[in-house]
Amino acid sequence: MHLSTKPVLWNCPGGTGDSVAENVLLAVRNLTVAFGERIVIRDLSFDVRGGDTLAIIGPNGSGKTVLLKALLGLTPYTGQIEWASGVRLGYVPQKIAADRQLPLLVRNLLEVKARLLRLSQQDVRNTAELVGLSPEVLNTSIGVVSGGQFQKVLIAMALIGKPNVLLFDEPTASLDELEEERVYELLSNLQRSQRLTILLVSHDLSIVHRSANLVLCLSKGKACIGSPDKVLTQEVLEAAYSAPLQYYRHVESHREDRP
Repeated sequence: MHLSTKPVLWNCPGGTGDSVAENVLLAVRNLTVAFGERIVIRDLSFDVRGGDTLAIIGPNGSGKTVLLKALLGLTPYTGQIEWASGVRLGYVPQKIAADRQLPLLVRNLLEVKARLLRLSQQDVRNTAELVGLSPEVLNTSIGVVSGGQFQKVLIAMALIGKPNVLLFDEPTASLDELEEERVYELLSNLQRSQRLTILLVSHDLSIVHRSANLVLCLSKGKACIGSPDKVLTQEVLEAAYSAPLQYYRHVESHREDRP
């Protein structure tokens, strides 16, 4: 199977990431991910610098989760993915395989991760406090905690080990609007206090516009990357989602409704 090495973009104002910028934590060059004959990501190149919040958007099936898995080394790819020396990764998946009906307490999940990393109980307590998990929640069954609390548990698990880069796959996919706001506020506070670099997959374009300084839009094997003002435009969203005004108006209405 022949894979083209020419970057594929659509009138993208941001560029492909061909030149290396300063303070780069992640450099991706000509990344291609294919499953059999189906090419999901084609010749993708971009950089992420320290302190960036990169939002990855696009319609279902465009390769957003596949990209995160490639960056984590969890799926085969061709091209180059280079993390800077000293990068420590934390990952919050869209869901975990743990059965929430099992008789497990929240603290049990965190303690398992800590033991794997040979960390102390104090590390667990410090991390729980950092994300706002009270002792009461720590001693609650995972099957009882709310969706918002469980999302905090997943974030706490990712933070154990003190990563400096966090990758999130739809961190608020199953939450209501209030819980969603609280999770994104937590992520923003953590980024400032812990000096984190964040890569997140999101469908909420209004949150993307507010939270990210860099947006990567994937669609049909194509890509566009740049600032939110340059990528979240009618032209780019129309090309990505094949829905000329629906998604664009969604962004605009949320910008007006939310401070």
